Amino acid sequence: MSDVFKKMLRASVGLVIAGLGIYFTMQANIGLAPWDALNQGLADMFGTSFGNVSVATAFIVICIDLLLKEHIGYGTILDAIIVGKAVDFFNYISFIPVQHSLVTSIPLLIAGLFVISFAIYFYMSAGLCCGPRDMLMVAVGKRMRKIPIGYVNMGVLAAVVVVSFFIGAPIGIGTIISVFGLGFTMQIVNNIVKYEPRNTEHEDIIETTKRILRFRNDKVGEDF
Repeated sequence: MSDVFKKMLRASVGLVIAGLGIYFTMQANIGLAPWDALNQGLADMFGTSFGNVSVATAFIVICIDLLLKEHIGYGTILDAIIVGKAVDFFNYISFIPVQHSLVTSIPLLIAGLFVISFAIYFYMSAGLCCGPRDMLMVAVGKRMRKIPIGYVNMGVLAAVVVVSFFIGAPIGIGTIISVFGLGFTMQIVNNIVKYEPRNTEHEDIIETTKRILRFRNDKVGEDF
């Protein structure tokens, strides 16, 4: 298997794991993480599924990323499509009940944040460019090199919470915990695996496509 397909598989698995982490935070039932609160608020507003809105907002954020001169890769497209639909899938099979006590809700929320943080490292380290929301975090982080990336993420999430509040999204104590908690869990995970997102060399969609075509042509040549 070509290295690029291995990277795509790694990115895809990581994004499904991210969907699982988001599902955990939703089932905690004490307020969604900022981006998820925004997506759910828009889903309620327009009467559609969380996954559909997640895909739509992802492509809007991609436009912002392009304005910030970030590169788009296959990882960006995979993120825009997979994460929201993974959340829809986990909601469909519903293997974790909705929690109704802080004693169980907070640990489930924190577990979800750690799962999301690991998923971000796992898919982002494939080097196929970041997902739209993570790319926004990295774009801002590149302009604030002296600030740890986890803290940069806190600032981005705080801004998303403000927007979510004005559209009537389901904000709760879990949302506030997520603003600070996701930044800390990201920093903890990155420190453990010794990973710095801003230093990862990514292939944009043109570079990866060339590699795929080269691999295909090589295989065709071998067949003949």
